Amino acid sequence: MASGACREVVMITRRWWICGILVAGFLPAQETAPAVQVTGAVKQVLDLTAEDLAKMPRASVKTSSDGMDTVYEGVWLYEILKRAGVPQGGELRGKALAGYVLAEAKDGYQVVFSLGELDPAFVDNEILLADTANGTPLFGTQGRFRLVVPKDKPGARSVRMLTKLEVVALRK
Repeated sequence: MASGACREVVMITRRWWICGILVAGFLPAQETAPAVQVTGAVKQVLDLTAEDLAKMPRASVKTSSDGMDTVYEGVWLYEILKRAGVPQGGELRGKALAGYVLAEAKDGYQVVFSLGELDPAFVDNEILLADTANGTPLFGTQGRFRLVVPKDKPGARSVRMLTKLEVVALRK
């Protein structure tokens, strides 16, 4: 009799274990918020979400392509680099000028910017890390974040689906 009770307990336990596995397979995985990582030769590594960007000083740029105007809103790239502790202004001299930022997209697309061209004290070249276009959060094939480089004649360095900004120091 005792062995029959044990067999029943084992069968019930197995049923619950199998049910638990089946239910876990159907539950959606907890998705993390999309973010842009700022890594490499920085004093402070950053993992910025849209919520983080919303708390920073906001800016906007207007671009035109094929007769269609788009107003992007986000944060100037130099502000993000400043928050990460990248040399700017008077600190951007000598060895520091040999540095660059490698911007990488989710699909592997990469572009490079020298630190000098990202500093408003050096050049008048405003580059925006955008999270909205025409008042709507970026999504789909644009990705959640995009670099917008309005003064580049071709838009090849306006990286869509931006996921990472790696600061590289060539001379140490």
